[in-house]
Amino acid sequence: MDALSRPGIRVALVGVGNCASSFVQGLQHYRDGANDLAGLMHLEIGGYRPSDVRVVAAWDVDKRKVGRDVAEAVFAKPNCTAVFAPDLDPTGATVRMGPVLDGVAEHMGDYPDESRTFLVADEAEPSRAEVVEALRAANVDVMMNYLPVGSQKASEFYAECALEAGVAFVNNIPVFIASDPVWAERFRAAGVPIVGDDIKAQLGATIVHRVLTDLFKKRGVKLERTYQLNTGGNTDFLNMSNRTRLASKKVSKTEAVQAVAERRLEDENIHVGPSDYVAWQNDNKVAFIRMEGQLFGGVPMNLEMRLSVEDSPNSAGVAIDMVRCAALARDRGLSGPILAPSAFFCKHPPEQMTDDAAHREVEAFIAGEAG
Repeated sequence: MDALSRPGIRVALVGVGNCASSFVQGLQHYRDGANDLAGLMHLEIGGYRPSDVRVVAAWDVDKRKVGRDVAEAVFAKPNCTAVFAPDLDPTGATVRMGPVLDGVAEHMGDYPDESRTFLVADEAEPSRAEVVEALRAANVDVMMNYLPVGSQKASEFYAECALEAGVAFVNNIPVFIASDPVWAERFRAAGVPIVGDDIKAQLGATIVHRVLTDLFKKRGVKLERTYQLNTGGNTDFLNMSNRTRLASKKVSKTEAVQAVAERRLEDENIHVGPSDYVAWQNDNKVAFIRMEGQLFGGVPMNLEMRLSVEDSPNSAGVAIDMVRCAALARDRGLSGPILAPSAFFCKHPPEQMTDDAAHREVEAFIAGEAG
């Protein structure tokens, strides 16, 4: 079948939070060229445009979202991201109750402001068989994991469902599935593609920090120490105020920077990670980056930078590309981790590459010149 005549990509959302909201809004915003196409990295991937992506299933645990059409649920509390496409067409997909497992941090129940926390629905949680049945009934092509940081058991539950249903998996969060050799082999053996782990924003703190680190290397500047501090006011930052949920997030962000450094920094000389929850920032994320090093002759220098972005829209365009690459891999009969898209779009891919190399490789993948 010719790429342009293919049916659309049928997507299941796991977690209907701020990132899912920006993703769904973006699908409508860019539909049929109705708006300025600025902000898209790729208008077309393998014949697929954003307008070819359709949400057909979704799971969440918040009572303000469960039972509602996805087009309504993406605007329900505690979502607080920018609204740039307020009049969404109904998707026809109703948000189902998902298993809670470790998807809700206990400390969030102690927070008094209900507009900021999860309110778990009093509904029966589904079995794996029920989720698999729903995926098959909706003819889902790609599942998007948008669970909160630290949701190891919940992410593995949905990864199992994707494997059993034969659905491509896009892992947007820092739980290691694609980059875990055991999981990677399971997806490969099942004939199912996976792209992950931990999405890089379009122009976020990690990609900027990586580019600057690579610049130091290319210009012969010895990087001696660096930090990246982040603050935000969305549910993700509130969730991460429990430091026990940050282990994989910190590894993912730190390794993304270490991977492009000329030499690996000692642990005490690098700090990369979420830092604090500031409620009034809502979905705005502010990143502070400092880098210290030596120039010619050992003369010291330092660089300080402040970046302010709306966090969820900053990743939505990347997510639309990841979905299309996952679908393209499925069309081509590929399985297991899809290396080039994972390296270009994610912080913790199975195989780290420099951003220049990853860009070349993903463009070659899209063009059909690489697997």
